Amino acid sequence: MDQQQQQDNPIDMALQEYKEGIGNFTKKMPNIAKKYNAFTEACFEEGKLTQKEKQMIALGISVYSQDEYCIIYHAKGCLDQGCTEEEILETVGVTAAFGGGAAMSQAVTLVQECISTLGNNDSQLQ
Repeated sequence: MDQQQQQDNPIDMALQEYKEGIGNFTKKMPNIAKKYNAFTEACFEEGKLTQKEKQMIALGISVYSQDEYCIIYHAKGCLDQGCTEEEILETVGVTAAFGGGAAMSQAVTLVQECISTLGNNDSQLQ
């Protein structure tokens, strides 16, 4: 994917918006950002659960809460941790069992768009 295609892609654009937004927040509120980042990094460290499993949990929660930025971010996290499309779709399927139609609509649209767009691992947020 060339640079222009990445800029025109809504998934990559959302990742870039998040990256810029968190950068701006960090400049304005460094103490809060530092503590938040340390907390989330600790939560996603390898433990009894693998980082792959933690990304799948985070994706499910993101779909359930309909947080589109987190859906994109954690779909990428799942792919980065080696999740297959089937593992991701099974994760969001379980989420839809609890979240109903709203969760399923995110699963069949945004999550699948993330898989096809980010599956090549050329996205902007590294």
